[in-house]
Amino acid sequence: MTPTQWTYLIFGIVVTVALIFDLGLLSKKNEQMTIKKALIQTCFWVGLSLLFFGFMWYEDGQESAIAYLSAYLMEWSLSIDNIFVFILIFGYFKIKEESYARVLLIGILMAIVFRAIFISLGVVLIHKFEWILYIFGLFLVYTGVKMFNAKEEDEFNPQDNLALKFISKYMRWTTEDPQGKFLIKRSGKTYLTTLSVVVVMLAFTDIVFALDSIPAVFAISQDPMVVFTSNIFAVLGLRSLFFLLRGAVDKFDYLPQGIAIVLVFIGLKMLAEYFIHIPVYVSLIVIVVCLGGSILYSLYHDKKELPKGQVK
Repeated sequence: MTPTQWTYLIFGIVVTVALIFDLGLLSKKNEQMTIKKALIQTCFWVGLSLLFFGFMWYEDGQESAIAYLSAYLMEWSLSIDNIFVFILIFGYFKIKEESYARVLLIGILMAIVFRAIFISLGVVLIHKFEWILYIFGLFLVYTGVKMFNAKEEDEFNPQDNLALKFISKYMRWTTEDPQGKFLIKRSGKTYLTTLSVVVVMLAFTDIVFALDSIPAVFAISQDPMVVFTSNIFAVLGLRSLFFLLRGAVDKFDYLPQGIAIVLVFIGLKMLAEYFIHIPVYVSLIVIVVCLGGSILYSLYHDKKELPKGQVK
């Protein structure tokens, strides 16, 4: 077997075993997730991702490993924006906390399937139409500038979600207490519960975020293995990261600006690739500095003006 085939094989085995371990030993149905447990699971997925980085370094070489780590950090940081939207969706539908873990799991597994499809499609398009990378570059620059200048009134509103509008128009669903069920029957008719609606909205929301993140990863590396593995590891850790950060997401006021700078840099890097080759370790340095700097800056500077007497 080639080194690439070995890497795919090990990746598949590791993810399968890790999911069984995570679901069987660290998760129980309808059990509320504590901060301690969320921290353990987050460390588990991050540690596994870093171990895979070490394996890639050994098996595929330094450049592939650094590209993987850069892409993973990019996806991981964008996950925090995902978490903020997830919190709004759960709050809007008044989902009970004991259902969070199960709903997140199903939504994330659906997101992985869609991401795999998008990545495969991206690989085919880049292989046939290499010039599409320049379109990705322009898109990333545009997205970064838009994100940097975003205002509070532009924040996500569940009522405007296309998935919710589609379900409301073409499917039967009810807002009554789901009692842990995804489908219920009333008068001989089957209705979706709010749990089912939230699962679809979580998956759809991740698809929207993937439209930004996947081109960004392709800008770092066009190696399908790097793009696929970094995406999957970042998404698999999203559930535990949600429980760990849900009470602190509003502390990262300036993280979107840090992500925006990274997206602009990566987009410009992609556009300039024909004239100058920027080493992948430079991308890693820029990602770490921008994301780390924006998080530290957020912790010491309040961006949003809170009502008098309210503590952030």
